[in-house]
Amino acid sequence: MPRLALYALLVCLLAVAAAVVSFVQGSWLGIVWILLAGVASNMAWYYVRRARTGRRTSSVTG
Repeated sequence: MPRLALYALLVCLLAVAAAVVSFVQGSWLGIVWILLAGVASNMAWYYVRRARTGRRTSSVTG
């Protein structure tokens, strides 16, 4: 797994944890954390797919 995908996955997990803590404390700020988790998970999938297609392209041409 690419390094940027791991970082994005870590940010996603931390944002979900922050959202849970925020909602448990009764704050609506957790909605922002959920949105950040969504963006981070999309970034993680993007970097994983980009690395996967890069490997396929290099194996076909190489």
